[in-house]
Amino acid sequence: MLFPVILKSTIRTGSLRLIDGAGRTHVYGDGSPPHCTVRLHARHLDYTLALNPELSIGEAYMNGLLTVEDGTLYDLLEIAARNLQNFEKMPWFSLLSRVMRRLKQYNPIDRARRNVAHHYDLSGQLYDLFLDSDRQYSCAYFISAIDSLETAQENKKRHIAAKLLLDRPGLNILDIGSGWGGLGLYLAEEAGADVTGVTLSVEQHKKSKARAAAAGLADRARFQLRDYRQVAGEYDRIVSVGMFEHVGKKNYDEFFAKLNDLLKKDGVALLHAIGFSDAPGPINPFIRKYIFPGADLASLSEVCSAAERSGLIVTDVEILRLHYAETLRHWRRRFMANRQRIAALYDERFCRMWEFYLVLCEIGFRFRSMMVFQVQLAKRSDIVPLTRDYMVDWEREHMPATRRYTRAAE
Repeated sequence: MLFPVILKSTIRTGSLRLIDGAGRTHVYGDGSPPHCTVRLHARHLDYTLALNPELSIGEAYMNGLLTVEDGTLYDLLEIAARNLQNFEKMPWFSLLSRVMRRLKQYNPIDRARRNVAHHYDLSGQLYDLFLDSDRQYSCAYFISAIDSLETAQENKKRHIAAKLLLDRPGLNILDIGSGWGGLGLYLAEEAGADVTGVTLSVEQHKKSKARAAAAGLADRARFQLRDYRQVAGEYDRIVSVGMFEHVGKKNYDEFFAKLNDLLKKDGVALLHAIGFSDAPGPINPFIRKYIFPGADLASLSEVCSAAERSGLIVTDVEILRLHYAETLRHWRRRFMANRQRIAALYDERFCRMWEFYLVLCEIGFRFRSMMVFQVQLAKRSDIVPLTRDYMVDWEREHMPATRRYTRAAE
């Protein structure tokens, strides 16, 4: 009965009805929304869920041992998020958190390659069923509340490009963690840049090379199956989107030192990554075990400190607050709309695992301390202009004409 007892002392906001493994009903909360009824299908869950709830609740849902009978999984995790501070006050939870914070991820190249393959080398059909047509698998940028996912992902690429100070054609750009090639192809086509993209995913590498050839950009957008630590040379611009989460806290100094080595003296770099808006902490254990093995999230203080130790200068910082929550909302809805097709690719357990992942992440950005940061870096403080006007001007110049008219009307 440990889990029901813990819920009694921690669930104070929202309305949770729990049917435990023995069939007994427990009611928690203050009666306010959201409302949710959860059933446990095994008696041992009354204990295992209490020991490490951040991991075991997801495992129980994934394995069909915890089902939501009234309300939704989103409702359940929203209730958990709104009451998490009460869990965190419990002595054993505080001890577990301190232990997890001390973990430093060892990330040699072979392990990094295996970790990437675990997630990014899944069926391409899966990603086509919930991502936008460009397969942008990172935080979109919503200029307007009515932006579609496709529009918001185009906004993101343009927003990032503007921060790279693309003041002349032919710039030599390195894209670390180049995904399926969307950003690299955009920079090659829109800015006339010469782009080298590196990824550890076999499937992403294959897809990005094929896309470059099909677009007639293979001479200016080259994609390599390579770890960023194996890259040599110097680059005018370096960009990394959604890759820093896989570096591991132990390796932050190594990452920024390599960035420093690869960046020209008058170069500009941009790092776009998920992080915490509060104190440094560990990534959710369910996400780390089942979705992104080896992943970790940084606080802004950890990023800036490591960058400073490398000799790089932070020249601009922007925090994207709810943009990823909105991105995940779009992904989750598309995933659920195509759930039967995804189950045919894999199975129901996979669908429940990924549903839990998508909901958990959206909740983290909407109700907890997760955010996305964009940090611009240089070797000298006089490399970028004194004001941010150049960013706004570039975005406006490269915004599609129809979009410019829409913005003017707004």
